[in-house]
Amino acid sequence: MSSLAASESDSPYVIVQPIQDTTAQNIPLLGTTTATPLAVPGGADGFLFAENDRSFEKSGTVSGEISVYVVHEGDTLSQIAQMFDVSQNTILWANDIARANLIKPGMVLNILPISGVRHTVKKGDTIASLVKKYKGDADEIVAYNQLEGDLKVGSVVVIPNGIVAEVAVAKSTSGVTSGGSSSAGLIHPLPNGRKTQGIHGYNGIDIGAPLGTTVRAAAAGTVIISASSGYNGGYGQYVVVKHANGTQTLYAHLSSNAVRVGDKVSQGQKLGGVGNTGRSTGPHLHFEVRGAKNPF
Repeated sequence: MSSLAASESDSPYVIVQPIQDTTAQNIPLLGTTTATPLAVPGGADGFLFAENDRSFEKSGTVSGEISVYVVHEGDTLSQIAQMFDVSQNTILWANDIARANLIKPGMVLNILPISGVRHTVKKGDTIASLVKKYKGDADEIVAYNQLEGDLKVGSVVVIPNGIVAEVAVAKSTSGVTSGGSSSAGLIHPLPNGRKTQGIHGYNGIDIGAPLGTTVRAAAAGTVIISASSGYNGGYGQYVVVKHANGTQTLYAHLSSNAVRVGDKVSQGQKLGGVGNTGRSTGPHLHFEVRGAKNPF
Protein backbone atom coordinates (compact mmCIF):
# COMPACT_ATOMS: atom_id res chain seq x y z
CA MET A 1 0.00 0.00 0.00
CA SER A 2 1.36 3.44 -0.84
CA SER A 3 1.74 6.01 1.92
CA LEU A 4 -1.58 7.71 2.50
CA ALA A 5 -2.91 10.80 4.21
CA ALA A 6 -6.42 11.56 5.39
CA SER A 7 -8.23 14.54 3.90
CA GLU A 8 -11.44 16.37 4.74
CA SER A 9 -14.64 15.52 2.87
CA ASP A 10 -18.39 15.68 3.21
CA SER A 11 -18.33 11.89 3.33
CA PRO A 12 -18.53 10.32 6.79
CA TYR A 13 -15.64 8.09 5.78
CA VAL A 14 -12.00 9.06 5.55
CA ILE A 15 -10.87 9.84 2.01
CA VAL A 16 -7.21 9.05 1.43
CA GLN A 17 -4.76 10.43 -1.09
CA PRO A 18 -1.23 9.20 -1.93
CA ILE A 19 1.53 11.41 -0.53
CA GLN A 20 5.26 11.49 -1.08
CA ASP A 21 6.43 11.83 2.52
CA THR A 22 6.84 8.41 4.11
CA THR A 23 8.47 9.57 7.33
CA ALA A 24 5.39 9.40 9.56
CA GLN A 25 6.22 7.93 12.95
CA ASN A 26 5.29 4.28 13.34
CA ILE A 27 3.61 3.44 16.64
CA PRO A 28 4.58 -0.20 17.33
CA LEU A 29 2.27 -2.83 18.72
CA LEU A 30 2.17 -2.02 22.41
CA GLY A 31 3.22 -4.72 24.82
CA THR A 32 6.62 -4.84 23.08
CA THR A 33 9.85 -3.16 24.14
CA THR A 34 10.04 -1.03 20.97
CA ALA A 35 7.41 1.59 21.76
CA THR A 36 8.83 5.04 22.53
CA PRO A 37 6.92 6.70 25.38
CA LEU A 38 6.29 10.41 25.66
CA ALA A 39 8.46 11.91 28.36
CA VAL A 40 6.73 13.86 31.11
CA PRO A 41 8.22 16.12 33.78
CA GLY A 42 8.69 15.01 37.35
CA GLY A 43 10.39 11.66 36.72
CA ALA A 44 7.15 9.70 37.04
CA ASP A 45 7.44 5.97 36.46
CA GLY A 46 4.61 5.96 33.93
CA PHE A 47 4.20 8.13 30.86
CA LEU A 48 1.01 10.03 30.18
CA PHE A 49 0.16 9.95 26.51
CA ALA A 50 -2.63 10.72 24.11
CA GLU A 51 -2.57 9.25 20.64
CA ASN A 52 -3.11 11.21 17.44
CA ASP A 53 -1.72 14.54 18.69
CA ARG A 54 1.94 15.00 19.52
CA SER A 55 1.24 18.52 20.85
CA PHE A 56 0.15 16.76 24.04
CA GLU A 57 3.80 16.30 24.94
CA LYS A 58 4.21 20.07 25.33
CA SER A 59 0.74 21.36 26.15
CA GLY A 60 -1.17 18.53 27.82
CA THR A 61 -4.00 19.04 25.34
CA VAL A 62 -5.11 16.78 22.53
CA SER A 63 -7.55 16.83 19.67
CA GLY A 64 -8.19 13.08 19.76
CA GLU A 65 -9.89 13.20 16.39
CA ILE A 66 -11.96 10.11 15.64
CA SER A 67 -11.78 8.81 12.08
CA VAL A 68 -13.49 6.14 10.02
CA TYR A 69 -11.48 4.17 7.47
CA VAL A 70 -12.50 1.62 4.83
CA VAL A 71 -9.87 -1.10 4.45
CA HIS A 72 -8.38 -1.37 0.95
CA GLU A 73 -6.90 -4.39 -0.78
CA GLY A 74 -3.28 -4.76 0.39
CA ASP A 75 -3.71 -2.74 3.59
CA THR A 76 -2.03 -4.09 6.70
CA LEU A 77 -2.83 -3.26 10.30
CA SER A 78 0.59 -1.68 10.83
CA GLN A 79 0.18 0.60 7.80
CA ILE A 80 -3.27 1.75 8.90
CA ALA A 81 -1.97 2.39 12.42
CA GLN A 82 0.90 4.46 11.03
CA MET A 83 -1.45 6.46 8.82
CA PHE A 84 -3.53 7.57 11.79
CA ASP A 85 -0.67 7.81 14.30
CA VAL A 86 -2.16 5.28 16.70
CA SER A 87 -1.07 1.86 17.90
CA GLN A 88 -2.16 -1.34 16.23
CA ASN A 89 -3.81 -2.45 19.46
CA THR A 90 -5.95 0.69 19.48
CA ILE A 91 -7.50 -0.28 16.15
CA LEU A 92 -8.20 -3.82 17.30
CA TRP A 93 -9.57 -2.53 20.61
CA ALA A 94 -11.84 0.11 19.08
CA ASN A 95 -13.41 -2.37 16.69
CA ASP A 96 -13.63 -5.40 18.99
CA ILE A 97 -11.34 -7.36 16.66
CA ALA A 98 -9.40 -10.21 18.26
CA ARG A 99 -6.51 -10.56 15.78
CA ALA A 100 -4.84 -8.52 13.06
CA ASN A 101 -5.46 -11.16 10.39
CA LEU A 102 -9.22 -10.68 10.78
CA ILE A 103 -9.03 -7.27 9.05
CA LYS A 104 -10.31 -7.63 5.47
CA PRO A 105 -10.82 -5.32 2.45
CA GLY A 106 -14.12 -3.45 2.64
CA MET A 107 -14.23 -3.54 6.43
CA VAL A 108 -15.07 -0.19 8.03
CA LEU A 109 -12.72 0.59 10.93
CA ASN A 110 -13.42 3.14 13.63
CA ILE A 111 -10.17 4.85 14.64
CA LEU A 112 -10.58 5.90 18.28
CA PRO A 113 -7.33 7.33 19.69
CA ILE A 114 -7.03 6.53 23.38
CA SER A 115 -5.40 8.28 26.31
CA GLY A 116 -3.69 6.62 29.21
CA VAL A 117 -0.35 5.71 30.68
CA ARG A 118 2.55 3.78 29.18
CA HIS A 119 4.42 1.74 31.78
CA THR A 120 7.68 -0.14 31.37
CA VAL A 121 7.37 -3.35 33.34
CA LYS A 122 9.85 -3.84 36.20
CA LYS A 123 10.56 -6.87 38.37
CA GLY A 124 7.68 -7.47 40.74
CA ASP A 125 5.06 -5.63 38.67
CA THR A 126 1.68 -7.33 38.36
CA ILE A 127 -1.63 -6.40 36.77
CA ALA A 128 -2.97 -5.72 40.26
CA SER A 129 -0.09 -3.38 41.11
CA LEU A 130 -0.58 -1.42 37.87
CA VAL A 131 -4.31 -1.10 38.57
CA LYS A 132 -3.52 0.30 42.02
CA LYS A 133 -0.73 2.61 40.81
CA TYR A 134 -2.57 4.12 37.85
CA LYS A 135 -6.22 3.63 38.85
CA GLY A 136 -6.81 1.43 35.82
CA ASP A 137 -9.09 -1.51 35.12
CA ALA A 138 -7.59 -5.00 35.11
CA ASP A 139 -9.80 -6.34 32.33
CA GLU A 140 -9.03 -3.34 30.10
CA ILE A 141 -5.28 -3.68 30.67
CA VAL A 142 -5.35 -7.37 29.77
CA ALA A 143 -7.60 -6.86 26.73
CA TYR A 144 -5.82 -3.82 25.29
CA ASN A 145 -2.34 -5.31 25.62
CA GLN A 146 -3.48 -8.82 24.65
CA LEU A 147 -1.71 -10.21 27.70
CA GLU A 148 -1.35 -13.87 28.43
CA GLY A 149 0.30 -14.98 31.66
CA ASP A 150 2.69 -12.88 33.74
CA LEU A 151 4.03 -9.49 32.71
CA LYS A 152 7.45 -9.56 31.05
CA VAL A 153 10.13 -7.31 32.51
CA GLY A 154 11.11 -4.60 30.02
CA SER A 155 7.91 -4.77 27.99
CA VAL A 156 5.71 -1.70 27.58
CA VAL A 157 2.15 -1.96 28.84
CA VAL A 158 -0.63 0.58 28.30
CA ILE A 159 -3.10 1.38 31.05
CA PRO A 160 -6.13 2.81 29.16
CA ASN A 161 -7.41 5.97 30.87
CA GLY A 162 -4.73 5.57 33.53
CA ILE A 163 -3.62 8.43 35.75
CA VAL A 164 -0.15 9.59 36.82
CA ALA A 165 -1.00 11.33 40.07
CA GLU A 166 2.38 13.06 40.37
CA VAL A 167 1.93 15.08 37.18
CA ALA A 168 -0.64 17.83 36.72
CA VAL A 169 -1.88 17.89 33.13
CA ALA A 170 -3.96 20.82 31.88
CA LYS A 171 -5.06 21.59 35.46
CA SER A 172 -6.44 18.09 35.89
CA THR A 173 -4.98 14.67 36.69
CA SER A 174 -8.27 12.88 36.15
CA GLY A 175 -8.13 12.70 32.38
CA VAL A 176 -6.92 14.31 29.18
CA THR A 177 -8.23 17.79 28.57
CA SER A 178 -8.98 18.33 24.92
CA GLY A 179 -7.95 21.63 23.38
CA GLY A 180 -8.14 23.52 20.11
CA SER A 181 -11.50 24.72 18.87
CA SER A 182 -13.92 26.59 21.10
CA SER A 183 -16.63 24.54 22.78
CA ALA A 184 -18.92 27.59 22.87
CA GLY A 185 -22.34 26.82 21.47
CA LEU A 186 -22.62 23.26 22.75
CA ILE A 187 -25.87 22.53 24.55
CA HIS A 188 -26.16 19.95 27.29
CA PRO A 189 -26.85 16.49 25.82
CA LEU A 190 -28.84 15.44 28.88
CA PRO A 191 -30.16 18.60 30.55
CA ASN A 192 -32.16 16.83 33.24
CA GLY A 193 -29.39 14.40 34.10
CA ARG A 194 -27.00 14.48 37.04
CA LYS A 195 -23.23 14.52 36.58
CA THR A 196 -21.89 11.45 38.33
CA GLN A 197 -18.23 11.71 37.30
CA GLY A 198 -16.12 14.64 36.16
CA ILE A 199 -13.49 14.74 33.41
CA HIS A 200 -11.90 11.34 32.90
CA GLY A 201 -10.61 9.19 30.09
CA TYR A 202 -10.63 11.05 26.80
CA ASN A 203 -12.14 14.37 27.96
CA GLY A 204 -15.37 12.68 28.98
CA ILE A 205 -17.92 13.03 31.76
CA ASP A 206 -20.65 10.70 33.02
CA ILE A 207 -24.24 11.89 33.40
CA GLY A 208 -26.82 9.73 35.18
CA ALA A 209 -30.45 9.61 34.05
CA PRO A 210 -33.29 7.06 33.84
CA LEU A 211 -33.07 4.35 31.22
CA GLY A 212 -34.36 5.54 27.84
CA THR A 213 -34.08 9.28 28.55
CA THR A 214 -33.50 11.19 25.30
CA VAL A 215 -29.87 11.99 24.53
CA ARG A 216 -29.57 15.19 22.43
CA ALA A 217 -26.94 16.29 19.92
CA ALA A 218 -24.84 18.98 21.59
CA ALA A 219 -24.47 20.75 18.24
CA ALA A 220 -25.42 20.29 14.60
CA GLY A 221 -23.22 18.01 12.55
CA THR A 222 -22.80 14.74 10.69
CA VAL A 223 -22.94 11.29 12.27
CA ILE A 224 -19.64 9.52 11.55
CA ILE A 225 -20.17 6.51 13.84
CA SER A 226 -23.32 4.77 15.03
CA ALA A 227 -22.27 1.43 16.46
CA SER A 228 -23.48 -1.33 18.73
CA SER A 229 -20.10 -1.80 20.36
CA GLY A 230 -16.61 -0.34 20.52
CA TYR A 231 -13.60 0.38 22.73
CA ASN A 232 -13.32 -3.33 23.56
CA GLY A 233 -17.05 -3.28 24.26
CA GLY A 234 -16.60 -0.59 26.90
CA TYR A 235 -18.60 2.11 25.10
CA GLY A 236 -21.53 -0.21 24.45
CA GLN A 237 -23.85 1.35 21.87
CA TYR A 238 -22.47 4.75 20.90
CA VAL A 239 -22.69 7.61 18.44
CA VAL A 240 -20.05 10.10 17.26
CA VAL A 241 -21.01 13.41 15.63
CA LYS A 242 -18.54 15.61 13.73
CA HIS A 243 -19.28 19.33 13.86
CA ALA A 244 -18.57 22.15 11.41
CA ASN A 245 -15.67 23.59 13.45
CA GLY A 246 -13.87 20.23 13.43
CA THR A 247 -14.74 19.18 16.95
CA GLN A 248 -16.43 15.86 17.63
CA THR A 249 -18.80 14.70 20.36
CA LEU A 250 -19.25 11.10 21.50
CA TYR A 251 -22.27 9.62 23.26
CA ALA A 252 -21.82 6.17 24.83
CA HIS A 253 -23.67 3.43 26.77
CA LEU A 254 -26.86 4.13 24.80
CA SER A 255 -29.88 1.84 25.03
CA SER A 256 -30.69 2.62 21.39
CA ASN A 257 -29.24 4.58 18.47
CA ALA A 258 -31.72 6.82 16.67
CA VAL A 259 -29.35 7.89 13.88
CA ARG A 260 -27.23 6.25 11.19
CA VAL A 261 -23.81 7.00 9.71
CA GLY A 262 -24.06 9.92 7.29
CA ASP A 263 -27.15 11.47 8.89
CA LYS A 264 -27.13 15.25 9.22
CA VAL A 265 -28.37 16.15 12.69
CA SER A 266 -29.51 19.46 14.13
CA GLN A 267 -28.62 20.77 17.55
CA GLY A 268 -30.89 19.17 20.13
CA GLN A 269 -31.96 16.32 17.84
CA LYS A 270 -32.42 12.92 19.47
CA LEU A 271 -29.43 10.63 18.96
CA GLY A 272 -30.61 7.78 21.16
CA GLY A 273 -31.64 6.87 24.67
CA VAL A 274 -29.72 6.61 27.93
CA GLY A 275 -28.65 3.04 28.51
CA ASN A 276 -26.47 0.68 30.48
CA THR A 277 -24.63 -1.03 27.61
CA GLY A 278 -20.93 -1.79 27.55
CA ARG A 279 -18.74 -1.35 30.61
CA SER A 280 -21.31 0.41 32.76
CA THR A 281 -22.53 0.15 36.35
CA GLY A 282 -25.93 1.78 35.82
CA PRO A 283 -27.94 3.88 33.36
CA HIS A 284 -25.92 6.90 32.32
CA LEU A 285 -24.43 8.77 29.37
CA HIS A 286 -20.69 8.95 28.82
CA PHE A 287 -20.16 12.20 26.91
CA GLU A 288 -16.86 13.21 25.31
CA VAL A 289 -15.77 16.35 23.46
CA ARG A 290 -12.76 15.84 21.19
CA GLY A 291 -10.98 18.90 19.86
CA ALA A 292 -12.33 21.40 22.38
CA LYS A 293 -12.96 21.85 26.09
CA ASN A 294 -15.76 19.80 27.60
CA PRO A 295 -17.92 22.59 29.06
CA PHE A 296 -20.04 20.36 31.27
